[in-house]
Amino acid sequence: MILAAAGAIIFRVNLPISVALVWLTNPITMPPIFYGSYLVGTLILNQPEQHFVFEASWSWFLESIETIGPAFLLGSLVCASIASIISYITIDIVWRRSVIKARAARTKK
Repeated sequence: MILAAAGAIIFRVNLPISVALVWLTNPITMPPIFYGSYLVGTLILNQPEQHFVFEASWSWFLESIETIGPAFLLGSLVCASIASIISYITIDIVWRRSVIKARAARTKK
C-alpha cells in the first residue's frame, strides 16, 4: 500500500484510487506468491510437495503450521531476501542516476 501511494504521488495519479486498488488486487496476487514461496521452500528442504485444500478455520491453520508451515516460511524468507536485495540494488542505481542527472542539469545553467 505504501508503494502504491508513493507511485501515485510520483506519477501524479489519483492517490485514493491507487491505494484502494491495492485492496482489490492483493487477494488476487497473494495466492500465487504464497504458493511460489511454498514451492521454493520445498525445493530447499528437499521435501515432496504436499497437496492441501485451504479452509478458513483455526484448526486448519494450526495443522498447516506443522505440515506446510516450515517450507512456506523458509521459502518466504528466501524469496523476500532475494527481492529485497534486487530492490535495493535497483533503487541505488536509479538514485545515483537521478543525482548525476541533477548535477549535470545544474552545471549547464
